[in-house]
Amino acid sequence: MAVTIQQIAERAGVSRGTVDRALNNRGRINPQVAEKICRLADEMGYVPKRRKKTGPGKQKMKIGVVTQLAKSSFMLEVNRGINKAKEELRERGIEVILKEGVSVDEEEQMRAIEELEAEGIQGLAVMPVECERIRMKLNTLIDEKKIPVVTFNSDIVGTRRVCFVGMDNRKSGRTAAGLMGILTGGTGKILIITGYFSNHVDNQRVDGFIEEIKNAYPQMEIAGVHGSFDETAEVERIVENAMINTTGISGILVVSGGQAGVGMAFEKLKIDRRPYVIIYDQTPKNEKALREDTVDFLIDQNGYVQGYQPPRILAELLAKGIKPEKEFLFTDINIKMKYNL
Repeated sequence: MAVTIQQIAERAGVSRGTVDRALNNRGRINPQVAEKICRLADEMGYVPKRRKKTGPGKQKMKIGVVTQLAKSSFMLEVNRGINKAKEELRERGIEVILKEGVSVDEEEQMRAIEELEAEGIQGLAVMPVECERIRMKLNTLIDEKKIPVVTFNSDIVGTRRVCFVGMDNRKSGRTAAGLMGILTGGTGKILIITGYFSNHVDNQRVDGFIEEIKNAYPQMEIAGVHGSFDETAEVERIVENAMINTTGISGILVVSGGQAGVGMAFEKLKIDRRPYVIIYDQTPKNEKALREDTVDFLIDQNGYVQGYQPPRILAELLAKGIKPEKEFLFTDINIKMKYNL
């Protein structure tokens, strides 16, 4: 017997209208609630009644997606969302083409965008590199090619993109500062580790953290901001050197990848009492670090929603002319510790 929207609504504890909006990406719904409903629909075996096929002679709609840092563990959740959207849109005759970037590199990203343009995409979802060339390219696509653009995970100022889907990273940085202030009692030195200094997301998190430390915890001192290129070995080296050469480090903040290097450094140094540690993204390795008390908190940004929503938003815009209700579709800032994983 076919699963109905009413049955999904009863299982999820929401109204039929909420389920309909979630399954058809109609907006006016919390992204986390929408994700829960979509997952539940999959588990129950729900099949949409109307599956739009591409008619004879009709050009297939194509939506391009460009990402960064493909090897990062965080991208597992982002790609899971992208692939889910890809699967759903295929049923409507819409093709999603993914181009994965390995680093934060404008040349690499420019090539990916140009390749998608050559393939005839009608819409583009992108994790943009913050630079003038990408900014100009996106505006050219928008203004001259009439290709709408949605940014996700990272944003880029000065473009006429439709909207941004992702975390308010500056606010998440302030959140991390508040947590660190509570943990340390507002004293001591804090070591900050970022990934790439060219990464807009990392920079916003660091900026928000430092701003809040200065405003709310003036007795705390920043012991340096170090780039790790998202590499575990480099994070380990940074922590090890800092702990040996700098006295009074009470906290460590890692805003990017390679977080496992923190625990490796602690194990190598065999310290009696480690500094407090806050990291980002709920990945299997980071969950393990929480359970083993290597770190105290992680801040998760719901990568699944960030990957899932942009292709769906573009599909609704291109097929039906439906625009998102807001310019900034922020995902929740989820604080995790070992007790609420």
